[in-house]
Amino acid sequence: MPEGPSIIIMREAATRFRGKTVREVDGNSKLDLQRMRGRKVVGVRSWGKHFLLEFRGFSLRAHLLLFGSWLIDAEKAATPRLSLRFDNGTLNLYACSLKYIEGALDEAYDWRGDVMAPEWDPKLARTKLKRQPEVLVCDALLHQDVFAGVGNIIKNEVLFRIRVHPASTVGALPPRLLGKMIKDARDYSFQFLEWKKQYVLRQHWLVHNKGQCPNCGGKLTRQHMGTRNRRTFFCVRCQPLYPPPA
Repeated sequence: MPEGPSIIIMREAATRFRGKTVREVDGNSKLDLQRMRGRKVVGVRSWGKHFLLEFRGFSLRAHLLLFGSWLIDAEKAATPRLSLRFDNGTLNLYACSLKYIEGALDEAYDWRGDVMAPEWDPKLARTKLKRQPEVLVCDALLHQDVFAGVGNIIKNEVLFRIRVHPASTVGALPPRLLGKMIKDARDYSFQFLEWKKQYVLRQHWLVHNKGQCPNCGGKLTRQHMGTRNRRTFFCVRCQPLYPPPA
């Protein structure tokens, strides 16, 4: 599933369509795609894992789910979920979820929850986390209401960097570690963005899809964890559990 940094790359590439009019619309979505025909794009935005095309009075939200993808001025063999042709190019979206959002986006989204937005508010994230002390940190980092844009790769890498076992509970983390988790979720997201732009992201993974701990040399544990049952990579030696086992 594309994470927030990947959606920012998509947003930056699609910025060329801001101010442009949709000339032709196609795709196999059941959504009324023709609603966008003849309409001008007034904004290209993103929130977490949501890609947003803003029109007057409504916006299109695209979520790439697990296997979604996008292309500009290029096509796949598969039928696109949505194809928008402008005077300056074509945007094709594949295997994604589409939805219209009525009204202003500022009323639909709290930008303070997007870890990569200028409006990101770490104090608000801490307040939200303190309301759910029994939640596992591996679930908390994937909670889009708290950390919009954080996905499984960022989760695994952040927890290893701050040396916290993914089965730790939010309420058991010392205040310093809770603050570090919040800070590193944002910091690593921006590192992820730069590495992905340079096509070197995988080279910087420490534990995700790895077998050996880069710190102690021991074997990493790979386990599906949390309410989301997502793949989790961690080192039982280097990432203490909070609270410690009895």
